[in-house]
Amino acid sequence: MRGFAVLLLKEERALFSSPIAYAVMTVFLLIMGYSFTLTLFISHQPSMVHVFFQMFVLLMLTAPLITMRLLAEERKLRTLEVLLTSPVSEAAIVLAKFTASMSLIVMLLLLSGSYPIVLAYFGDPDFGPIYSGYLGVLMLGAALVSIGLVISALTANQIVAAVVSLGLFGILWSVDTLAALLPQPFENWLIGLSLLAHFTPFAVGAMYVSDFGFFLTVVLLGLFLSVRALARS
Repeated sequence: MRGFAVLLLKEERALFSSPIAYAVMTVFLLIMGYSFTLTLFISHQPSMVHVFFQMFVLLMLTAPLITMRLLAEERKLRTLEVLLTSPVSEAAIVLAKFTASMSLIVMLLLLSGSYPIVLAYFGDPDFGPIYSGYLGVLMLGAALVSIGLVISALTANQIVAAVVSLGLFGILWSVDTLAALLPQPFENWLIGLSLLAHFTPFAVGAMYVSDFGFFLTVVLLGLFLSVRALARS
């Protein structure tokens, strides 16, 4: 447990001493602030549905920047061997990097907490969809980080890791469009892989156990594959 705490502290310092973290926070908050303000004045409705879908897109674009360096940088700098020979398990290394990355996403969500406060000040919003929307964004972020972590574990080039992650996220985002061209049961199978299809119920306040289970499965599978990739290094 102590080894994990040391690793986590190291990862937190590395992440928040990097300009990438602050660039992601700045871009995310600027775009979200603009989108929230525009939506509020146009719709005049105390709702954050459009904001959550905007967060969905921004996380798809920024998650590769967060995850690209996690293991690819260690491999490039040849410090991965030092980590693997230290008295900590591969699972502890993966969990430390995953938790540190998630702390940045949690911080982004906390900083965006002013949006529902503004809605409550100007109107009487239904907080049920707001709570579920934030939970959906958190689950989406965890799934994206776990996928990006696997890809970062398979390459020593950060740019390659970012590009491959972005491409895979784009496929999982738009796979339901391809599914419409296929006959049953292939259509349902592909829709079942769509990040957007599983995120939408959270954004509109209609949570289902199947959607929660989908994101949890992706996270656990991503962490497992990352550990296996490290074990074979």
